[in-house]
Amino acid sequence: MSVIVPTLNEAENIDSLLAAILRESGSGIQFEVLIADGGSTDGTIDCALAWEERGQVRLVRGDGRRSLAGDVLKAAALARADVVVVMDGDLSHPPDRLCALVRPVLDGSSDMVLGSRFVSGGATSGWPLWRKMLSRLGAALARPLTDVSDPMSGFFAVRRERLMAVDPQAAGFKIGLEIIAAGGDSLTVEEIPIVFADRVHGKSKLGTAALVAYLHRLLILAGGQVSAGSPARFAAVGLSGVFVDLLAFQALTLFGTSMAAANLASFCSAMVWNYFFNAHWVFAGDKSTLPKRTGELYGRFFLICLLALAIRGGILAAGVDMLGIAPQAALLCAIGTAAVVSYLGSAFFVFPATDVRVSNAVHWRIAAVGVAAYAIVLRLLFLGLIDLLPQEAYYWNYAQHLDIGYLDHPPMVAWLIWATTALFGDNEFGVRFSAWLCWFVTACFSFTLTRRMFGRSAAFVGLLLVAAVPFFFATGFLMTPDAPLTAAWAGTLYFLARALIDDRRSAWLGVGICLGLGMLSKYTIVLLVPATVLFMLSDARARRWLKRPQPYLAAGVALLLVSPVIYWNVENGLASFAFQSSRRFALSFRFSLPTLVAYAALLLTPLGLTLISSALWTQCQRRGTRRMKEDDRHVVRFVIVFTLMPLIVFIAFSLIREVKLNWIGPLWLAALPAASVAMLDIAWRTSAVDNAIRRLWTSTISVTLVVYGLLLNHLVMGMPGFGYLLSLPAMPVAWSEFGREAADLAREVQQETGQEPLLIGLDTYNVASALAFYAMGDTDKAGNSVGRGILGMPSLMYGYWYRPEPLHGRPAIVFAMKQNQIENYAADRYFSVVSASRVKSIVKDGMPAGRFYYRVGYEYRGN
Repeated sequence: MSVIVPTLNEAENIDSLLAAILRESGSGIQFEVLIADGGSTDGTIDCALAWEERGQVRLVRGDGRRSLAGDVLKAAALARADVVVVMDGDLSHPPDRLCALVRPVLDGSSDMVLGSRFVSGGATSGWPLWRKMLSRLGAALARPLTDVSDPMSGFFAVRRERLMAVDPQAAGFKIGLEIIAAGGDSLTVEEIPIVFADRVHGKSKLGTAALVAYLHRLLILAGGQVSAGSPARFAAVGLSGVFVDLLAFQALTLFGTSMAAANLASFCSAMVWNYFFNAHWVFAGDKSTLPKRTGELYGRFFLICLLALAIRGGILAAGVDMLGIAPQAALLCAIGTAAVVSYLGSAFFVFPATDVRVSNAVHWRIAAVGVAAYAIVLRLLFLGLIDLLPQEAYYWNYAQHLDIGYLDHPPMVAWLIWATTALFGDNEFGVRFSAWLCWFVTACFSFTLTRRMFGRSAAFVGLLLVAAVPFFFATGFLMTPDAPLTAAWAGTLYFLARALIDDRRSAWLGVGICLGLGMLSKYTIVLLVPATVLFMLSDARARRWLKRPQPYLAAGVALLLVSPVIYWNVENGLASFAFQSSRRFALSFRFSLPTLVAYAALLLTPLGLTLISSALWTQCQRRGTRRMKEDDRHVVRFVIVFTLMPLIVFIAFSLIREVKLNWIGPLWLAALPAASVAMLDIAWRTSAVDNAIRRLWTSTISVTLVVYGLLLNHLVMGMPGFGYLLSLPAMPVAWSEFGREAADLAREVQQETGQEPLLIGLDTYNVASALAFYAMGDTDKAGNSVGRGILGMPSLMYGYWYRPEPLHGRPAIVFAMKQNQIENYAADRYFSVVSASRVKSIVKDGMPAGRFYYRVGYEYRGN
């Protein structure tokens, strides 16, 4: 074996280290030691030369210009053995672990073996807490590049050709990470525990400069074009762009331009300025390649600009509307954040490095981290800026009438809204914050499930899909029962896989808890029960669970958790169970299978639906392969059964009844692992078709993120010159303005009659819910918005919350979004006197955003 020891001023340690290394020779393993010196001045070189004379030790003089990595590569080029060990020269790495380190490489079971501080049995001796935390942070930052626990380890054994395959320009002190990044999924890495001892003699080389170099190299290994000077050049261009941006914004606002229009125009002027200097100075790279890529560069830069614009708009609106700061000050914060998005997008997407030796899997991992981080921040910025959907306001009304059951849904959505509004208040952010948190639960369970089935790289691709696919983006923003349902569905699938595939008894407790929480969210999760039974019947190994108590105990746990809902149904004539079962079948016949397919394409994107369909077909074909491993056969069966079983139920229902948009969203969680590995397989292939599919996926993901960002901005600020293209009653654009108008009308009626009027929406629950949230003020939330149930029409939970008798004699204002609706109901039956119908326009930020119709009724007299 060739042991490479990089040194820099280690004269006090070198003799002891070399003696300890050479003592490990024997049992068929002989070590030669190469001292890769980076320019020592303390006598280290003299010590090494003295050992050279005894044999088995050679000195390789380096210049230290590329730090430890360059010195190691220079020594590796001179190594005689096929297997190379790298270890520090300060006695922190235990020489007595050398043989354990090299044997898995020698016998071919691993391509690389790391001495790890972070696996079971590993430790760091004598380190203060701050250094342990710093080491853990450094390892965490490298996680997208590698699967290992201790990627910063400098003690490893590897085949020499793997070491020589790293980027010749590698620099820094973590050459092991370079090997892992270059090897990708084709490199098998094993970790063995070591106790890392802090140095006794000499001075540590770890300082601020080394940490900066490490972070810089991480960005390069991730595929970013980040030269030593590019951040400074980008900052210089950015500062000049800020001046252009602010100047244009100030000039436009002085001339009376709206904030939205001024923001858009000033941003465009700054982006044109920035692109010219970024393309021709900051990220110029090899200028000979630019003319061939001009069209693609323009397209990518335009996409990054739109993504930065979306983030910028959210910060600008939050600063002005929520924090009440001046537009110019808010714009400065927005420009700074957008600059970060622009820089990272430019470095990794518009002008990426093309000469870094990293695998395609690493590129997908970094893309997944970037997309997920962007989606998380985008949603967080807009949670409190956009008006609630009427459905969200309806579930907020659930929380105002907190109970253990409701007619149309179980109570989990109400409990979550109650908890977060207790923390953040009765506002949009407080209502939606739980949905944002539920997305993290969904993403974590989906990531771990995919990693268990197909590996860590596929798990990162799955994370990308959970971040970018429309259904999962929406459930992480809108607070409806689908948010906790999706999180519980993902958790149930994960624990089912651990139980049915990995044969873990303890996993059944997780199944019971997640299934019970899911049933407290939405009843459709019960479809996983027959899917579980079908899997156990069709799988010989899983069939054994039918004779064991754990599945039945899991069912008991789920029933115990959902018992409040059962009790509520018993007390209310099984109303909720009937609403979601027999009432659905009592509806008129309708063939809606094409609608179901259209909904699937909308929830997943057409390309996403195609990918999942082809992945499922591929898995079905794999299942018939005789050479397939038994564990892989269980995985394939799991994906197929837990996707197709619920899907077949909805397909059968769509043949006779109408289906809803959101019903089939969670069931795709079981198919995401297969779709992720299929997407990763395409990344490895180089045919023209596969290249086209990759470009199409890149475009689809980019465009969906842009659409999300622009849509959210439009809902807050409208479109300059066009107003609100999406308005009431379909979108959450101006419900707060509608509420203020309704509140003004209520005050007028109260002044006229001396009584607070009832507010009645003539649709099932949308208008009543919006009125409850936006028209009641802070003193009497939801109290006077009573729903149309008191007019003898079905109104879901409003029929339970408000009875006609206590409301007799009160005045009322009846609202509708359609003129025929306000004019055609039997008003005279319920009021002594009723005014003629009137119309009122809704204006948001000076732009029209819809209209509503209303009538005033006096002396309500019930049915």
